[in-house]
Amino acid sequence: MHKRTLILAAALAATAAGLAHAQPYPAKPITMVVPYPPGGSNDVFARVIAKELGDLLKQPVIVDNRPGASGTTGTASVAKAAPDGYTLVAISSSMTTNAAVQPRLPFDPVKSFAPVAMFAQGPFVVAVNNDFPAKTPADLVREVKAHPNQYNYATSGTGSVNHFATELLRSMAPGFDITHVPYKGQGPAVTDVIGNQVQMMISSGPSILPMVRGGKLRAIAITSLQPSPIAPELPPMATAVPGYEFSLWWGLLSPAGTPPAIVNQLNQAVNQVLARPETKAHFLREGAIANPLTPAQFADTIQKDVARWKALAKDRNITAD
Repeated sequence: MHKRTLILAAALAATAAGLAHAQPYPAKPITMVVPYPPGGSNDVFARVIAKELGDLLKQPVIVDNRPGASGTTGTASVAKAAPDGYTLVAISSSMTTNAAVQPRLPFDPVKSFAPVAMFAQGPFVVAVNNDFPAKTPADLVREVKAHPNQYNYATSGTGSVNHFATELLRSMAPGFDITHVPYKGQGPAVTDVIGNQVQMMISSGPSILPMVRGGKLRAIAITSLQPSPIAPELPPMATAVPGYEFSLWWGLLSPAGTPPAIVNQLNQAVNQVLARPETKAHFLREGAIANPLTPAQFADTIQKDVARWKALAKDRNITAD
């Protein structure tokens, strides 16, 4: 009898331990790594999502900025984290352009992560110096083709997303010969377009539109296929270069191997946040459009982008800065 009691007690203890181990997710705070300094779009969007996500999940979601190496440092730290849903990374599509020009990244953008949810997408804006003799997409193409290699375009660096955006345009518009001038960051690039040291830049709405609305730059076009609510007054660049489209996206990844049930729970919670009118309005003010996807759809977007940008980098000889 005594032996049977001991066996029963051991079984109950094991069951209790198993139940404790299998307590519902999340059972503790979640860390959302932002691999860039505070203040950028990744950081702004992550903080909006983190606050609302924490309320839904009944656990704090802590934003942890880990900048370095163009986003690589923080992203790599999450690739190596435990795949338990408690360490996530808020990234943008610059991860896929980085992968196209940096073959020795400390992680694989496809295999090292389980995509959780896309936050938003935002088209870029094509802008020129106020003295540039073009006001429409067709004017821009005609002017550059008529004066090959006489104009320059600015980017925030070789291999940056705006470098890819411009080289994609050049690849789709034969004869659009304009010289690349890379800068060490977005700020100096925009400053020199304003000062006419360079004449054109394709960049995100938040970087360009304040200067346009302040009269310091002229916006020519948007890079979505259709007019965009972030700047409905701008025609698509595709009206002059059919099929041209470029957008930046932001989203959330977890380490590869994270249980699908946890990934799906996080996805549903993020998408619930994205459905809120106040979230949509906040993103729109920042130049982006909330874009809920399933984990599988987001994974497909990442895979296609990596392949697309690797092909463009090879074709246009785009290398890391």
